[in-house]
Amino acid sequence: MASRGHHLLNADRRFATGGGLLGRLVAPAFVRVIDQLHKRLATGGIHATLPDGNRRDVGFHAPGPVATVTLHSWMALVRLATSGSVGWYKAWERGEWSSPDPVPLFALFMANAVALGDAARAKGPARLANALVHRLRDNAPDQARDNIAAHYDLGNDFYAAWLDPSMTYSSARFSAPPARAGGVDSPQASGGGAVDLTPDNPSPSVLRTSSTLAKREGELECAQHRKIALLLARLALKPGDRLLEIGCGWGSLAIEAARRGAVVTGLTLSTEQKAWAEGAAADAGVADRVTFRLQDYRDLDERFDAIASVEMVEAVGVRWWSAYLDAIARSLAPGGCAALQFIGIDHRLFDAYARSADFIQAYIFPGGMLLHEPRFAVLASERGLSWQDRDGFGLDYAETLRQWRTRYDEAVGRGALSGFDERFHRLWRYYLMYCEGGFRGGGIDVAQVTMVKS
Repeated sequence: MASRGHHLLNADRRFATGGGLLGRLVAPAFVRVIDQLHKRLATGGIHATLPDGNRRDVGFHAPGPVATVTLHSWMALVRLATSGSVGWYKAWERGEWSSPDPVPLFALFMANAVALGDAARAKGPARLANALVHRLRDNAPDQARDNIAAHYDLGNDFYAAWLDPSMTYSSARFSAPPARAGGVDSPQASGGGAVDLTPDNPSPSVLRTSSTLAKREGELECAQHRKIALLLARLALKPGDRLLEIGCGWGSLAIEAARRGAVVTGLTLSTEQKAWAEGAAADAGVADRVTFRLQDYRDLDERFDAIASVEMVEAVGVRWWSAYLDAIARSLAPGGCAALQFIGIDHRLFDAYARSADFIQAYIFPGGMLLHEPRFAVLASERGLSWQDRDGFGLDYAETLRQWRTRYDEAVGRGALSGFDERFHRLWRYYLMYCEGGFRGGGIDVAQVTMVKS
């Protein structure tokens, strides 16, 4: 029996890698799958090496991302076809496919997501299983804290090892957007002060936020402070104004707002973040003007002059969008502004995306959901919150993610993340590459927007 089992295992391996009789028999079926992929790729292409050693150029009908992929096993295609991005990650983790640089492949999939349709999404039992797990992680009040803890309570030391010194875990802004006359994207129009952070023309209100602020244009920490400055410029804060931040992270925006004279309340569900933020506020000398709370936004019963929320709404989920906007509407003074930074997905992809759970939802952000911006803007309008001066900068997020990955690898190399095993590091590298490719492919975007309460 043991000998027979050994032969069966070897047969399976020969099938998976394209060798043996079984492999030769099923290879044509997989080649037909690749033929369909070839037809449906509208832009870009893949230089592919197949398990049987043959090479194929897939796509290349129009300019776009170019990826190089080696399929070591036909099972990679099986997992992709049945379980979408979740299965594709499992195949990568098992060594069933590889690439010298997976980012262009993820960009290619995203750039062609509409043309590919459901070709790379979970189907059948896998889709139902993924959707059920995601539904069980719904961000109801009794589950939201566990979902946040699953990601953010990995430990402050973990994030400090590879984030920039401001501990800002959201997209940076590597170049200031062009000013639009009379709009809140123009700092001069909004009263927010200059945000040109070039070494020759520093803005003291921004540069003083950190003694280690990078001096060169484009440096990550400088770009993070530019992002904060642009968001605060939308609010036109005056000394003494009460600012609420929903999802305060490790406190970088709250501390900068307090430096400008605002009285800030920051909400988080992460005990790790709260502890760090309180220490950072004390070190910055603004502890008397900043309060950090472990509090759900749904429990708010106060009035504020302005509200900020940076990449927190992705942790809300469709079911709770209305509750999130209700909290903003009742907490914001009439005529007040709420400034949001959010990640949205192409509305043509949203319904298929929302029917299952993708790699990010399954492995990284339980309960997460990107925005369907048009639907969300309608919900805001129904609550008396206008949707103004949207400014998207997806490629800035791609660059942010690239720099995070470089910093992450450096942290691993110097032993700063020794408490985590290699499988965990592979997961996080994959996550950072997957997200970078998504932004480079254009199907997801990050944007700032101002909502004004009528």
